Amino acid sequence: MAAMLAEQTVIFIISLFVVVKSADYFTESAERVGLFFGLSPFIVGAVILSIGTSLPELVTSIAAVLQKHSEIVIADVVGSNITNILLVLGVSILFTKNKTLKHNAALVDLPILILSAFFIYLAFKNSNFGFTEGVFSLLALFIYILYATSSKKIDIEEESKKLTPKEPIILIISLILLNFGSKYTIKSVIEISKILNISTGVIASTVIALGTSLPELLVSATAARKGKLEIAIGNVIGSNIFNAFGVVGLASLFGSLKLDASTAEYGIPFMIASSILLGFIVQNKETSRWVGAALLVFYCFFVYKLFL
Repeated sequence: MAAMLAEQTVIFIISLFVVVKSADYFTESAERVGLFFGLSPFIVGAVILSIGTSLPELVTSIAAVLQKHSEIVIADVVGSNITNILLVLGVSILFTKNKTLKHNAALVDLPILILSAFFIYLAFKNSNFGFTEGVFSLLALFIYILYATSSKKIDIEEESKKLTPKEPIILIISLILLNFGSKYTIKSVIEISKILNISTGVIASTVIALGTSLPELLVSATAARKGKLEIAIGNVIGSNIFNAFGVVGLASLFGSLKLDASTAEYGIPFMIASSILLGFIVQNKETSRWVGAALLVFYCFFVYKLFL
């Protein structure tokens, strides 16, 4: 039993590393494309980087549905959204030197984020998420992307790099590796949950959610350290909206999604509360290191209560 657990743990770590690293390469290319076309830093974070850094959640969710473990999808999405707000944003605020926001995300972006959290609650109220709900969520995501990409653009500066022929190649290779890594990530999680007698929902909300949120953490922390807090917050908001509408919606096209007990009773309410908390933080347009520290404490509390 111990040998089997060690084997599956090694497979999980390697496959998750492949997923995260592949998404990282994709994200770098996507960021250059956005800046090349003159998109604002917030929009680069909210749309391009958020979709790129949410690829691990997307590919692992589709793999989970295809392997008949659809309860992993919503557990991963809920856990990732909580991780993004409390851990990723908490670390970003601690790292950043610039604590002032210029983009008024409170007008549209935050209401859509909070709406997406309540949408998850209402859509899964009967424990199942089907094709109709999936189409609705994808339509909502499409409308948000149209709004975001039509926002004011910026002038192309020297920092925007020219597009090179190698980027489509990097994109294709990274997508292949994402698919490969996600398949074995889900397989190993299923085996580990059986060995430890822990529900796949709990593991998906914590271990998988943390692993698939590493791209958001790395991108946001790096942007914040460079004084670009708007990119970090835009990345968190956009990633959560994409997770709630895009990941769940696309995964539902491959099969009906189920909801496990721990996610229903604890995960979803905590996600809604975290989204509302983010609204208060962004609305002030000023933040401090104490806010970042408090978010990290809340994240530790979330993980503790879920395993308890």
